[in-house]
Amino acid sequence: MMATTKPVEEGKEYEVDIKELSRRGDGLAKIEGFVVFVPNAKPGDHVTIRVTQVRDRFAVAEKI
Repeated sequence: MMATTKPVEEGKEYEVDIKELSRRGDGLAKIEGFVVFVPNAKPGDHVTIRVTQVRDRFAVAEKI
């Protein structure tokens, strides 16, 4: 089993600033350089999120 170097964990909560929109229109934040997509968020939002999925190159989270 490979050691994980991802700075986010499924189920954990983080406070983030939404910096830009993804091509699909989701808010895009970065945690230690790791991309997190946040649906229903827009650039300029400062939100608390809960990570719902962690993939190889990105994570998906929901606003809470």
